[in-house]
Amino acid sequence: MALLGPAEIRDLAELLGIQPTKKLGQNFVIDANTVRRIVKAAGVTATDTVVEIGPGLGSLTLGLLETGASVIAVEIDKRLAAQLPLTVEQHLPRSQAPSALGSHDRSHDRPGSTALAVVTHDAMRVTELPGDPGILVANLPYNISVPVLLHFLETFRGIRSGLVMVQAEVGQRLAAPPGSKIYGSPSVKAAWFGHWKTSGSVSRQVFWPVPNVDSILVSFALRETPIGTEEERLATFAIVDAAFQQRRKMLRQALADLFGSSAAASATMERAGIDPTTRGEQLTGDDFLAIARAKG
Repeated sequence: MALLGPAEIRDLAELLGIQPTKKLGQNFVIDANTVRRIVKAAGVTATDTVVEIGPGLGSLTLGLLETGASVIAVEIDKRLAAQLPLTVEQHLPRSQAPSALGSHDRSHDRPGSTALAVVTHDAMRVTELPGDPGILVANLPYNISVPVLLHFLETFRGIRSGLVMVQAEVGQRLAAPPGSKIYGSPSVKAAWFGHWKTSGSVSRQVFWPVPNVDSILVSFALRETPIGTEEERLATFAIVDAAFQQRRKMLRQALADLFGSSAAASATMERAGIDPTTRGEQLTGDDFLAIARAKG
């Protein structure tokens, strides 16, 4: 299959009247080798159903479909969502012709077409997909990468693994271990769901337009059994947010407002077996969960 190159990407953008904007984080991948590298690193096979967030003009979508996998693409831009099945249809054999599936209007679904489903919806708000994806693969917009990633992990529990391309700083934080300078709220929340690691850098030159930040690949494998219940997750994440809003402070001070006072925070932490003078960057997700359980 011929994937999209620089000229085709620019022609498609011109056809649709799209001028990539920083507001939407639109940096389109124009290098086929990078696309295939992403797909290979994600471990996508013909038996998989993949969810792709923000497919844009379809560079990565085509690479995923090239493996024989089924793809559910979530795209907020109506112009891009409408064009994607047409682009794919031009590159795929007829036996894999795509379907177009709106988030609320399913009348465009073509019976018998299973290679691609396009969901026209805000990725931060979508709660239902036409299928049960097991893998998440995406080139995520820099400005919303962590919130949208966490939303999908919280909402679609069938996802078991994935790979995302994000701003280098963000990716390093997602994979950071406790005790490191860049360990923070995203690190703890990501680790709640599974295990994360960086999987290589990506050149700025493979994007159009060329971004002013570096990009990195981050892969993850999710836990088969959650650390705690959904109620415990919400309580733990509230504590995590409070801890890292004032990360230079000891936890008894950082959690004072959330717990009512520093004395109450200290007492709760002691019940959890955590030193109240500890700082958030020193704790694991299990530690934060222990504090949430001690708080009750």
